[in-house]
Amino acid sequence: MTFLPMGELLQSALAGGYAVPSFCVWNAETMNVVLATAADLKAPVILMGGPCEFSLLKPAAMAAVARTVARRYRVPAALHLDHGDSVALVRECLKAGYTSVMLDYSARPYAENVAALRTVVALARRKGVTVEGEIGAVGRADTVIDEGGKVSRLTEPAEAEAYARETGVDALAVAIGNAHGIYSRLPQFDFERLAAIRARVGIPLVLHGGSGTPAADLTRAIGLGMVKVNVASELVQALRQTLLDQWGAARNLWAPVALAEATAAIGPVVAKWIRLLGAAGKV
Repeated sequence: MTFLPMGELLQSALAGGYAVPSFCVWNAETMNVVLATAADLKAPVILMGGPCEFSLLKPAAMAAVARTVARRYRVPAALHLDHGDSVALVRECLKAGYTSVMLDYSARPYAENVAALRTVVALARRKGVTVEGEIGAVGRADTVIDEGGKVSRLTEPAEAEAYARETGVDALAVAIGNAHGIYSRLPQFDFERLAAIRARVGIPLVLHGGSGTPAADLTRAIGLGMVKVNVASELVQALRQTLLDQWGAARNLWAPVALAEATAAIGPVVAKWIRLLGAAGKV
C-alpha cells in the first residue's frame, strides 16, 4: 500500500465516531509491528516521527524505510511528521514524501505561530499533504519525556477558532489538560473547554500525550471531536522494560535477539490502543 494524506483518515474517523491512533516509530522493526497489528485488526493507523527519531535516520531515509515496510500491508495509513520544529524540516519531510506534517510553534508568540503555519499550509497544499498545527501548549507529564517542551498552556476556544481560520490547517492539536509522557497522576481533562473548541472549530482535533489516559476519558473526548490520538511513551516503556528484564537476567545479550523480543512487546500496546480508540474493524 501507499501512504495516504492523514486528512482522509481523520475525516473517515470523524464520520465514523472513532479516532485514529498515531504511533511513534523509529525504525523498520517498529513500523512493521504497528502495520502488522493494524492489518490484523483491520484498522487505520498513522506512523509518526520527529526530530528525536531523525537522530537515527534523516527524513528521506526514514520515509524510504517506511514505504518499503508498508508495501507488505493493505491498511489505510499516513506517514506523519510530529512536532516539526522548523519550516526547513517541514520542507525536508515534504520532499521525502511524508503525507502529513506538523509544525509545532505552540510555545512561540501567536503571530509567529500563525505566520509560520500559513507558510507550511501553502507548501503542503501543492502536494496534497495534510497539515497539523497546535494552539495552546501541551507540556510534559514528568521529567523524563522532553518532547513538547516545558511550557503548558490550555487552549482558548476563541483563539483556536481564529488560529484555524487564519492558518488554514487541516487538524488542530489542543491542550485540555493532556501532557506528553507517562502521567504521575491521572490527567484532568477540561471537557467543557473541549466542547467549546469543537463548537468553534470545524476541523479534526488531535490529542497529544495519549499514553496513560483512562478509557472513559478517551471515549468522551472522541465524542467531542478528538479523532487523532498520539501514542509514544507507552511504546517506549514496553520496549525499555523488556530490555531491562532481559539484560538484568543476563539473557539475550546478543543485541538483535534482545531487540527482536523488545520490539515484539510493542505489539500488544498497539493492539490495545487500536481497540481503545474504536479503530478496529474500520477497514
